[in-house]
This record gives sequence, C-alpha cells and structure tokens, in this order.
Amino acid sequence: MNRRARSDVVVVGGGVVGASCALALAMAGLQVVLVEGREPTRWQAGHPDLRVFAFAADNVRLLQSLGVWPQVAAARAWPYRRMQVWDAAGGDDLVFDADRFGRSELGFIVENSLLQDRLWSALPAAGVQLHCPARVETLEQDDDGVRLRLDDGRRIEATLAVAADGADSTLRRLAGIEVDTHDYQQRGVVAYVDSERPNQATAWQRFLPGGPLALLPVAECRSSIVWTLPDTQAQRMLEVDAAVFERELTRAFGGRLGELQLASARAAFPLRRQLARHYVAGRVVALGDAAHVVHPLAGQGVNLGLRDVAALQRWLAPAASRRGQPPLSPQRLQRWARERRSDTQVAAYSFDAINRLFSNDEMHLTLTRGRALGCVGKWPPLVQAFWKRAAGVA
Repeated sequence: MNRRARSDVVVVGGGVVGASCALALAMAGLQVVLVEGREPTRWQAGHPDLRVFAFAADNVRLLQSLGVWPQVAAARAWPYRRMQVWDAAGGDDLVFDADRFGRSELGFIVENSLLQDRLWSALPAAGVQLHCPARVETLEQDDDGVRLRLDDGRRIEATLAVAADGADSTLRRLAGIEVDTHDYQQRGVVAYVDSERPNQATAWQRFLPGGPLALLPVAECRSSIVWTLPDTQAQRMLEVDAAVFERELTRAFGGRLGELQLASARAAFPLRRQLARHYVAGRVVALGDAAHVVHPLAGQGVNLGLRDVAALQRWLAPAASRRGQPPLSPQRLQRWARERRSDTQVAAYSFDAINRLFSNDEMHLTLTRGRALGCVGKWPPLVQAFWKRAAGVA
C-alpha cells in the first residue's frame, strides 16, 4: 500500500499532549493528521489509572476551549483547594489556599487514561484524520514541508510535523534534535491509598532526604501518592508486603492523615531531566515530553506540555497571519520555540534545584531550608507569585 495524503499538520503521538495538540490545531482551522502507534485503553471508572495529573487552572481553560473539559469533569475530576508543603527536617509549612486567591479550587486531579479517552472521542468531530495503529519509519523534509512513511505503507505529506511521541520520540530522533539527559537515579512509586482521616481536599508534599512524598486527593479519604525514592529503595518498596509498605509510608508522611492503607497495586517509573537542545528543526517541532522531561515534584510535566500546545495554537492560528506572515511560517515556529523553551528551561532547572536542596541530609542545608520555606509562606506576595507560576495565571 502506498497511499499519499497532504495536510497542514501531522501530529505524531496520541497521548494527552499529542491529542490535545491535534484537536487544538484542527479547531484553529488547520487540516490535521494524527499518527499513533497503539489504540488507547478505554477509561473505566472501576479501574482507576495509577497515572494522575495535578491539572492547573490554565490547562482547564484550554480543555474548556476544546470542548473536552465538561466530559472530563462529569466523569471524575477531583478538585483540590489547598497545597501544603513542608520539610521533614523541621520548619513551618508553606500553604497555598484557594480562598486566599479568590478561587473555588487551585486545580484538579485527573487520570491520564480519562483525559486521553475524552480527547480521542472529540477528534472525529473536529475533522482530525487518524492513523492508528501506525508508526513513523522515515522522515524527509525541505522548505515546503515533510514527508513521512508509516509502517503500514502510508505516506503522509504535511507542511509541519509535530513530535509529541514522548520522551523516547522517534520523530525527534529522525529530525536530528538532540537532547541533554540527567538521570536522577530515583524512581517515583505510585499507588492509591486510603487515609484514616480526610485529606481536606489538599495536595500534600513532604520533603524527605530520599526525595519528596506527594499525596494528591482523589476522594475524601483516598489519595494518589507519588513517592520519590532512590532506585534501590524504590525497588524495595515495590517488593515488601502491604503491611510493611503501609507502615513505612505512614511514617514517611509524618502521620498527618493517620494510618495510610494501600487501595491499589504499586508501580514505579524512573525519573530524569531531559531537555531538547532545539524545539524546531526545519519543519518539525517537538513538544511535551518529546521536548522536555522534568522532575515530578511540582506536578508540572503535563501542564508544561499543554502550555506548549496552547502557545502553538496561538502562534499558528490562521487568523494570526493578518500580521503579514502565513500561519505555518518558520518565523512563527521560531517565536513559539523561544517562548516555550525559555519557560520550560526555567521550570526544569528550578525543579532540579529544589530536588537537590531538599533530597539530602547535609547539616547546613537541613538547618536553614525548612525555616526558609516557612518564611516564604509568611510573605503573601511571594506565595501568590509562586502559585501564579505553577497555575499558569497571568
């Protein structure tokens, strides 16, 4: 089979960021093709996905503009009204409260598979042409566009290709975009747990010498945990029996919600910082995890990826061509890349510095960091600035 099609944009990768990108560009008036290697698993309410996101306010607005958020919220999106951060070594808590910012919530905890399911359901009505299952095998490009050959024999021509196929992106590699990688030698252990006391609709994070422990509320007494641990300790936490895990988890959390009990299986994923050296190579752009992988301690991974999408939609919308440039011009791509690379570099290295500062037990740092965290909480303008940065609020 050797069928050829021409489009404005071909998006490679149909995860949350890739599907959002395809939908956003199609709704901006562009002709979009989406290529994905495997059919997503349908979301099932009785089988919660261990992978969850702390969805920021600006990305809720993005999904609202795409017509997807009402379907997500109606299924299962748990609002959190507070964030509370503290250091196990001592000092005061840093608290972010929705009331303080005049909001009903700070954000929502949402499952990955639910988001992907609702995004995919919206693709046909937006006119997105879907090739699934299919993978990219070769890439050719020139000043006019790209030509992709898929493993099912199809050939796709487009003015622009978007690499949204994850941290190990094939399209990014074919485009010659190199990455700089740092292995944290840590893993994030994830599971659902039930707490003896209500979680107060609060996203909790405690800094420990081995890495931060986060509890994200998904019901009144149920939370999703992300427990960052050195590789060997993470493996041990996957292997010990439930009673040992629960005892050590409760101790690590300082007992703030009483006893914690497992409510699901456990899993773990390796942690690394990975940043693309360029976000644009000719007629190929990289976004989401294909462009930047950051430490999960601030829950910003998917939020950064969706901000890539929102910015790309803004720069490539046909209406913007009134400024004298066609919507898919190289100049627009470079402006998008400068904007997003600046934001994600600052975020990635900030998270890296926080992880290094708190994930150790050096005496001089231990004596000062908890006190510094508490001081931040006593200065309202700084608290508001921190929250605005995380929430994508101007």
